[in-house]
Amino acid sequence: MISKFFRPLKEGFHGVFRHGAMSFSAAVAVTLTLIIISLFTMFTFNVRQFTTGLEQSVHIGAEVDYDFMDAENEDRISLAISDIPGVTKVTYYSKDEELDFLLDSYDENTRALFSDFTGEDNPLHDAFHVEVSDGTELETVADAIGQIEGISSVTFGGSSATELIRMLRTIRYGGGALAVALSVLAIALIANTIKLTILARADEIAIMRSVGATNGFIRSPFLVEGMIIGALGSIVPIILTYYGYNYLYRVTSGYVISPMFTLLAPDPFVKQVSLAILLVGIIVGFVGSFFSVTKYLRWKR
Repeated sequence: MISKFFRPLKEGFHGVFRHGAMSFSAAVAVTLTLIIISLFTMFTFNVRQFTTGLEQSVHIGAEVDYDFMDAENEDRISLAISDIPGVTKVTYYSKDEELDFLLDSYDENTRALFSDFTGEDNPLHDAFHVEVSDGTELETVADAIGQIEGISSVTFGGSSATELIRMLRTIRYGGGALAVALSVLAIALIANTIKLTILARADEIAIMRSVGATNGFIRSPFLVEGMIIGALGSIVPIILTYYGYNYLYRVTSGYVISPMFTLLAPDPFVKQVSLAILLVGIIVGFVGSFFSVTKYLRWKR
């Protein structure tokens, strides 16, 4: 039982070293592919972080008309906003709270200039701050809020905010699709390498078949060989991912351009990406080897 387990492992390592040049070229190709996959994976997940942060920071502000600034009307307006599809949270702020928010952005000297605009002399409106589940629906939800009786004005950053969120999502999906395409390329590279090693061992395989060896017995060392090549190809990408991302996070202080676009913290993100790279390398090696050896065995029936 133990020998059945160790035989493919032993022969797989033997195949890697016996066909060193081919195995090395395949491992280098996988290394380059996994480096690109790692870059796009980190980029894609951080773009998702940017998109989420942007969606959370962009709220819809709805001001209540002066003639409707009473408890009954504002309760009705709040319920009407909550019933709009896509709205996740509605927060009410009185005109005094709105004034406090406004003054918080100024220094003490400037705040003193507004000292007379308090109480009944406050010219601001009561308002609702609205959060939505999907940032791309900001404009649609804002239009619906604007139709509610008693709402005097609606602000949400304009269509540019919606377009920015859509653009970031498109980039994120494009990065994911490219990572999948590169994985397919790595599978093809390993498949071709394993095919060459199979052809180099054609006589050996023919002898094994002549003495009654099953396809599974013949196939298993090649599968292990492909997995080893994939694992070897993941070593450099893992090292670059771990130290490179930690360095980038340290140099940028954890954000890009502004604190609105924060990077994912290295721990546990880098460890998760490194583990994913190793698994992708092993899976790519296994799949590439499986397709190559299965095709050869069928052809030689």
